[in-house]
Amino acid sequence: MGVLEGKVVLVTGAANGIGKECALLAAKEGAKVVVNDLGGGVAGGDEGSAGPAEQVVQQIKQAGGEAVSNSDSVTSRPGVARMIEQALDTFKGLHAIINPAGILRDTMFHKMSDKDWDSVLEVHLQGSYNVCHAAVSHFREQQEGSFVLFTSTSGLIGNVGQANYAAAKMGIVGMSRILAMEGAMKNVRSNTIAPFAWTRMIATIPVKDEASAERVERMKNMMRADQVAQLAVALASPATKDVSGQIFAARGNEVFLMSQPRPIRGIGKVEGWTPETIANHCMPALKPSFFDLGATTSVFGWDPI
Repeated sequence: MGVLEGKVVLVTGAANGIGKECALLAAKEGAKVVVNDLGGGVAGGDEGSAGPAEQVVQQIKQAGGEAVSNSDSVTSRPGVARMIEQALDTFKGLHAIINPAGILRDTMFHKMSDKDWDSVLEVHLQGSYNVCHAAVSHFREQQEGSFVLFTSTSGLIGNVGQANYAAAKMGIVGMSRILAMEGAMKNVRSNTIAPFAWTRMIATIPVKDEASAERVERMKNMMRADQVAQLAVALASPATKDVSGQIFAARGNEVFLMSQPRPIRGIGKVEGWTPETIANHCMPALKPSFFDLGATTSVFGWDPI
């Protein structure tokens, strides 16, 4: 028996990359799967197609699993409601949602258009809200449910040219934390994963120098979507029923538990602070504990396992 035997799982963005691997693995582990994908391009904005999701469904069925396709967008609240209804109508249940659906619109912040900002937040942050809000009452009523949401080291650590993506991904972290806190008494869990994997989205990142070309090549060869899926499916399953409110990173065959903001150093002044004393006393005292402006590659500076 697999870790998801008898469960029903909705996977968004499931026609390619991490979503596809999650859908395939969830089915292999015994779940009945709603395979959602708009079928659009990686930048979003097009009408999409039902074909890509249906191809994954056929792959699951050929392997002996059960699945149904859905081509609604996570940005559409009526569309998300249809996803939930489809799971309940077709498979008579819903126990977990894995939500990697996303787009990229990378550009430097000072060159970013309002559309590029709005589009990324709409898919990632608003889309995560939509799928969670549509399912949370059902999860609470049945006193069982798991949200597996996706953040990024672009937000947790930082990457140049991804202010929109980073903002959305950090918003997801905050929402997931509250979902976990509010769901604890009802056995509703929520966790986030920062994935390292070669996907269509990663393939759109411009390669501007030899160092970035080497980095992309490492990602392509050593960090696969199916490796991320192992963690996502585990978190979706009852096998991790005591895990909630956490931030993980999946990188090749490595799994990391990421830190969450907590005070690391403090300083007080009995008579109170002024702008001058903060500048001359407070900041120099705290400066040894400041974080540098290094990007993700400066933190994960070694090759993946």
